[in-house]
Formats: sequence, structure tokens, C-alpha cells
Amino acid sequence: MLAENLVFVFAAGLLTALATGLGAIPFFFFDSISDRGNVVLWGISSGIMVTASLFGLIEEGLAEGTIPEVALGMLVGVALVVLAHEVLVDAEVDPREYEEADFTKLVLILGVLTVHSFPEGVAVGVSFADIGLEGGISILGATVPALAVFMTIAISIHNVPEGTAISIPLRAMDVSEPRMVWWAVFSSLPQPIGAVLAFAFVRVAREFLPFGFGFAAGAMIYLVVSEFIPEALDAGGALPNGGKPELAGGILLGTLAMLPLAFI
Repeated sequence: MLAENLVFVFAAGLLTALATGLGAIPFFFFDSISDRGNVVLWGISSGIMVTASLFGLIEEGLAEGTIPEVALGMLVGVALVVLAHEVLVDAEVDPREYEEADFTKLVLILGVLTVHSFPEGVAVGVSFADIGLEGGISILGATVPALAVFMTIAISIHNVPEGTAISIPLRAMDVSEPRMVWWAVFSSLPQPIGAVLAFAFVRVAREFLPFGFGFAAGAMIYLVVSEFIPEALDAGGALPNGGKPELAGGILLGTLAMLPLAFI
């Protein structure tokens, strides 16, 4: 049964990675995406991630454990992301490098991408901790926790703007649309791996489940504050008010889109 559950969790993580490829689809029909549209997409992604963390991971963590346990997990999640960035001094990887890299460079790039996308995989993995138990949603013969459905949908939607952001510089290099889709998916490949590892860990050591929820929430909220919002403001630098109204509107849209799912 554990093996079957691992396959199911891996499939959910892979689904979120494949969703990143959807971010490249607009380039099959349009030559570019406006700065305003790019800022809104980053805002939507930020709203989704924060809402999923607050109303999904943290809320569930508090239901499973205590405030100190969840808070400690959040602190560790933030600390590990910060530490990983310090270790990988050149953690900012331009997608232009994907197309030009040899195998060794691609392995390094995948390591850098793990810092960015692994926490999202962890979020998916821990949300599946109660798979097979009563009270879930029946999917393909398995009883899946409502939280797992919520997190998989949230991470998948969030990944679309990331795929778009990766595709923009590749478009400037005249990279073909199918390869843009591939590189977008490539950027999220650590997610199914993170999902399986996190799921296996919390199933074996269930007492660490509140910590796991906190870890994923802390890491994702930190990534929103330290990367997504600065990325959006950078993209909107030439817009009136620096793109802040578009960013705020996107965050509101992302939050409103996820709130109904939070109460499944």
C-alpha cells in the first residue's frame, strides 16, 4: 500500500511540474507578454502561495500539533532556503543558460532550481499524509485528503506564471515553443521528488507532521517575500507607480481564487 501511495504522490508532484509548462503556451499564439501582464501573473502566484500556506498548511499543522511545533518548522524552512542561497552564491540562474548548458552545467542548474521548487514539492507531499483514511475525496480509487487536492491545485496554478517567467527570456533567444515548454517543466522537476520524500518521511515519523507543514509554509512564504514580489516589482519598474497597483490586484485575484478551495 505504501508503494501505491508513493506512486500517487509522485504523480501529484509531477502534475504540478507539468503545469509549469502551461506558462509557455501563450507563446504559441503571441510574441510577447506585456510588463503589466507579467506583474499581474506574479501577483496571482504570490496570492495563491500565501493563501495556500496560511489556510492550508499552517491551519492543518495547528490541527495536528502545537503552535511552537509549527513555528519551529516555519523557521527551519526559512533558514534552509536562506542557507541554500548562501551556499549557492550564484543562485540566480538565467533561463538563457538552460539552452546553452552542457550536462554538468544542467546538473548544477537543477540543484539551484531545487532551492526554489523543492519546498513546493514538500508542501504537496505532507498534504498527502492522511491518504487512504476516511473523510477524503475519492480519486482513481484512492481516498485523497481534501488538503492534498487543495495544495496540488494551488501549486499547479502557481507554477503557470513561473513557466511564463522562464519562457520570456527564451523567447528573446528565438527558442522554439516546444523547447520552451520543456525548459519550463524542467525548472519544476524537483517537485515530485520533494513530494515523495516528504510524504515518506511524515508517514514513517508522523509526530513530525506539524513540523513538516510549518516547514513548507515558512519556505513558501519566504520565497514569495524574497523572490516573487521583488521579481514582480522589477518587471513593473517602467509602469506607473512601479507596477504596485497591478501587483496588488494580482495578489487579490490569487487570494480570492484560492479561498473557496480552502474551505473544502
